[in-house]
Amino acid sequence: MAALRICVPGGPPEPRLVPDLIGFSSWVLPISSGCVVDRRHAAAGVATCHGLLYVDSGRRKAYPRAGLVSGVVFSVEDSSSEGESVLCVPDPPEDPSFRGEVPSELRRNMVDGIGGIPRSSAAKKKGSKFRRRVQGGNKLMRRRTPRRANGKSGQDRRILLSDDDISEILSSVNYKSSIEECNSVLIRLEKHSDKTALDFFEWMKANRKLKGNAEAYHLALQAIAWKEDWKTAEQLLHEMVADSGCTLDARAFNGLIYVCTKRRLVDWGTKWFHMMLEREVQPNVSTVGMLMGLYQRTGSLPEAEFTFAKMRKCNIKCINAYSAMITMYTRSGIFTKSEEVITLMNDDEVVPNMENWLVRLNAYSQQGKMEEAELILKSMVDKGITLNVVAYNTLITGYGKLSDMEKAMEVFDSLESAGLAPDETTYRSMIEGFGRADKYKEAVLYYRKLQKSGFKPNASNFYTMINLLARHDDSEGATEILQDMRAAGCQCSSIVTVLVRAYGSVGRMHKVLQILQACFYKKILFDATSCSILVTAFVQNSLMEEAMCVLREKKWKDSDFEDNLYHILICSCKEAGCYDDAVRIYNLMPKSETCPNLRIYCSMIDVFTSMERFSDAESLYLELKASSHNLDMIAYNVILRMYTKAGRPEDACLVLEDMEKQKDIVPDKYLFLDMLRTYQKCGLLEKLADTYYWILKSQVEFDEAMYNCIINCCGRAIPVDELSRVFDEMIQQGHLANTVTLNVLLDIYGKAGLFNRAEKVFLMARKQGLADIISYNTIIAAYGQNRDFRSMTYFVQKMQEAGFPVSLEAYNCMLDAYGKAGQLEEFAAVLQKMKRARCDFDHYTYNIMINIYGRKGWIEGVANVLAELKSRGGEPDLYSYNTLIKAYGIAGMPEDAVKLMQEMRIKGIAADRITYTNLIAALQRNENFLEAVKWSLWMKQTGVAGCATRA
Repeated sequence: MAALRICVPGGPPEPRLVPDLIGFSSWVLPISSGCVVDRRHAAAGVATCHGLLYVDSGRRKAYPRAGLVSGVVFSVEDSSSEGESVLCVPDPPEDPSFRGEVPSELRRNMVDGIGGIPRSSAAKKKGSKFRRRVQGGNKLMRRRTPRRANGKSGQDRRILLSDDDISEILSSVNYKSSIEECNSVLIRLEKHSDKTALDFFEWMKANRKLKGNAEAYHLALQAIAWKEDWKTAEQLLHEMVADSGCTLDARAFNGLIYVCTKRRLVDWGTKWFHMMLEREVQPNVSTVGMLMGLYQRTGSLPEAEFTFAKMRKCNIKCINAYSAMITMYTRSGIFTKSEEVITLMNDDEVVPNMENWLVRLNAYSQQGKMEEAELILKSMVDKGITLNVVAYNTLITGYGKLSDMEKAMEVFDSLESAGLAPDETTYRSMIEGFGRADKYKEAVLYYRKLQKSGFKPNASNFYTMINLLARHDDSEGATEILQDMRAAGCQCSSIVTVLVRAYGSVGRMHKVLQILQACFYKKILFDATSCSILVTAFVQNSLMEEAMCVLREKKWKDSDFEDNLYHILICSCKEAGCYDDAVRIYNLMPKSETCPNLRIYCSMIDVFTSMERFSDAESLYLELKASSHNLDMIAYNVILRMYTKAGRPEDACLVLEDMEKQKDIVPDKYLFLDMLRTYQKCGLLEKLADTYYWILKSQVEFDEAMYNCIINCCGRAIPVDELSRVFDEMIQQGHLANTVTLNVLLDIYGKAGLFNRAEKVFLMARKQGLADIISYNTIIAAYGQNRDFRSMTYFVQKMQEAGFPVSLEAYNCMLDAYGKAGQLEEFAAVLQKMKRARCDFDHYTYNIMINIYGRKGWIEGVANVLAELKSRGGEPDLYSYNTLIKAYGIAGMPEDAVKLMQEMRIKGIAADRITYTNLIAALQRNENFLEAVKWSLWMKQTGVAGCATRA
């Protein structure tokens, strides 16, 4: 704690105090003022102490020369000497019966409750290491000196005072006492208890003893810091300046930073440092040293860099800061920065100490720059520094990283030549080096030397040895190492992990089970984690027999853990495409008839779907449906894809109906996509529209796949304006439409008569190289249906220029357009082009011809078309019959129209509403009204309500 100076008027000049690491004096505080007095200075009122005696574990220590002035022990040596401490002891009160002393209630509270030390126990402490002289005698009394631990409830070095001692100390001051006397009491109380000191500090504040009293504030801040009451500490700093007129210096903050350093409170330590800088308080070497030590221990590199930069800016030379920065950069692998710090240190003319030399040596060794490392070692020798085993170990590690084991052996031999004994780090580094160099026999040799010397291998050594033995196929050696790992306390799961990684990396996983059976295989069977690691490794390496063996022999029972294990194994097989192995593991798994595992069943449904065993997949789905499980989104996703892949979209729609009944399920993006595709296959436009607006409400993120799917599936189910909005939004977001999307838009815009939009979409498709033959057919058909023959012909020409032959679909569109427009010459010309191009007519072509000839009443032409169709192996379809019935009606041949109905029945072609409508119209056209009524009644009785086909 802070060394307080009590000055007596007319006495000697104020002594110079030597601060310790954190700006406070040593913890050593004598209870009385006994000391060895130099008689030469007794008359002057100054007692010079030729060394304070402190006994620690039987050893006598002499502290530097000090002086005693009016109860103050101070250094008379030069202030540059390190390690000196200043001890302050108050003078006894001149009048024991003075007025205005510390109130009795406050004193009683301090004595009874504050120190937390029972009255009866204070006097009974034995075995103390701190000794003080009893007044009037030469014997030393023992006092135990508690230390402040690093924990929150810890105490710094403590001096246990009895209740009588505390009462005596408090009775020595009153409101008339000087600030120096009060500070002396505060120091003594703070050594005993933070709470006692803080209560007395409050008394000092009430009695105006804090004006300009920075020392008291330093003590109070230190006590508050140990309580981690940072808010109060901040308030006290403000009060120190605003109310008491003190000047803030580094000592005020160092006490706070010291506590943060001890307890690794990076954020608070940084905050106090920044507050120092904000208030323009100059940090000192102690400030920087504590902060850099904190940052090094916690790996806080950015904060360390900031502090280091500020240190250099303030022209502070803290050698520990340079060491810390080099160490942190080296640990982070930023070797360039490490070397930059070394250069800065040389530029700043900071003389390295032993620790700094070793840090430099390590920085070069870790990156394999052994020439530079040897120069560092030579510099150490030239400076007269005696090399220790750490320096040799660092070099050995560096050569080991380069796999230069000849050099490492030379360093090892020179270590022994220097009279130093190799320690466990030496042997461990040699093992690692030989392991990296793949020197099998040498690594085993030094492994044996390590054990013979009484040292134990570390985890890295075990890992290195197992990898070496795996590469060299030494199963017996591996068994021995595993037993050593077990004896060293390694967990079974860790051992198994190291083993499977080592043998798996060299393709010898088949040896693992044999090795384990030779040591502690039975213990593994009782450990769920070890079994899981082992079985998973076997499955991933396609060693199914070994995996099944472990699964059958395992001894542990944990249903939840077991389900997770089987699920992982099944998923591993599924991802590897080993579906048969997944089925084998599933068949071995114990099953619950009442509560099947949802995740496992879903994975197996996916497996059976991939194997196209749809009946097995459906059986699992029905089991889940019959169980108490509520299916979740993932389950519905898997089941939906199963029915889709099986070509059963109707069943998939039923699954979606069940899902919609569960109000708590909100589909994700992938489930929404599957729903849209399913409804599209079933032609459920209303469901598509509902799903689209559900997607909008659920605020699912729209990506490229979502935009394309919505346009492809919902294009015909939502209004054209809404479709255009979605397409425009897609383009604005920077997503690309695929060919199918553009063709759908062309079809919808063409049928809606929005040719400007259609042409824009077509132009976009051509620029992006996405226009295919379907794109040309779609826009040609759109213009043909609108009877825009000029545009239709233009795009036919563009189709040929793009390298596509005129397709049959394009010819059909032209035939249909010219025929329905009555332009029979163009109609005939298109037919001639088709024949020259040797196009194979399809049913649609013949139906167009029948329709056009029938409209003109050219029954002979219709007959020729039918004959040609049959000659090519074709038969009239429903559309053909509908067209023929209409043609016979126009030609006044109702009896032939009725015969066609009979022919359809014979061929099994079901008539639709258009068939009946055309027949009734044919009969009415030829005044066969009674017959027409009969067919009308028959149509109603049969309940024909089919959708109209193309006419």
